[in-house]
Amino acid sequence: MRHLLPAIAMLLSAAPLSAADLRIDPLRSRAEFSVRLLWVSTVSGSFDGIRGDLVIDRAAQTAVVNADIDTESIRMDSARLRRWVLAPEFFDAKHHPRIHFESEPTTLQLLSEGGDVQGKLTMRGVTQPVTFRLQANRCPPEALAGCVLQLQGMIDRTDFEMRGRRGALSDRVNLGMAIVLTPP
Repeated sequence: MRHLLPAIAMLLSAAPLSAADLRIDPLRSRAEFSVRLLWVSTVSGSFDGIRGDLVIDRAAQTAVVNADIDTESIRMDSARLRRWVLAPEFFDAKHHPRIHFESEPTTLQLLSEGGDVQGKLTMRGVTQPVTFRLQANRCPPEALAGCVLQLQGMIDRTDFEMRGRRGALSDRVNLGMAIVLTPP
């Protein structure tokens, strides 16, 4: 028993923490979307309500990004278009108030150098695998606090049960996030 307690303490100290190592700064982070309308113009908007965290596994030298976007926080130039994108045929904000992204474990080196980030996106209650392209930044992998992770990707809206106005709207939706990391 005398040797068991130090062994348990050593195991607990070596285990990765489950708490977030870094948080997404909700005041400086943003998410954006755009979709082509009638092949002539683009409908776009910017979400102010983005929050989440980045959990680092130091032993594996990887991190997992979790981000939640409040659909109601969308800003658009047109109030009419804003009402439409929040309606049931697009984001359906009443029944699905958030969009969630969770990355696969991603190397800390990739978070600095840029590259493809695999993960899962949940929108309108549907979860699909996605790939976002992360831009390179000047942040060293061991010091990510204060860094901005800029991710860009494209989804097919029909994969998320967004089937309205197929003749007028492109099926391809561009999604982007600029995530500012801060200490918890």
